[in-house]
Amino acid sequence: MQFPNKLYSYKNSTLALLPEVLNRLQNGPITVKGLFWQLNPILEDPTDFLSALDCLYAMQMIEMTEDMEAIFLC
Repeated sequence: MQFPNKLYSYKNSTLALLPEVLNRLQNGPITVKGLFWQLNPILEDPTDFLSALDCLYAMQMIEMTEDMEAIFLC
């Protein structure tokens, strides 16, 4: 996970991806694969996507279903 510091600007940090993920989940559940492909143009590295999902899950802002769909909780 990349936090903003003197090496990484906010724009290039994992924190900048959190609102992008949440905005796409406001329309309803979406598969993780579909969410990845929607965010792919703005990702510098695929691990950034996983870090963002991990962060949102740890904060209990998203939940994963058995069908591998991400659901926005808040």
